[in-house]
Amino acid sequence: MVALYKELHPKGLNIISVSLDTEAAKWKKALLKDGLTWYQVSNLKGWEDPVAKQFEVVETPTLFILNATGEIVGKDLRGEALKKKILELIPLSR
Repeated sequence: MVALYKELHPKGLNIISVSLDTEAAKWKKALLKDGLTWYQVSNLKGWEDPVAKQFEVVETPTLFILNATGEIVGKDLRGEALKKKILELIPLSR
């Protein structure tokens, strides 16, 4: 994800990560270690996180792909399938 973000963020890719961690210090340390520079949020409620419940997240990582209007257009894609889907969604004008 880090390499994909670095490559495609200038073309319009944005990522928001919702963490299911429960300990702020460990969560922040992991963000630095993994080089995650996109938006990161957590209410430190673990599996009781309302976002995880709303979207029925049952395992981590779970990945949702949203289009420009916020509609979920893909889920749990990885590798080339993920990159292909993102490239379909990024406007060609960028």
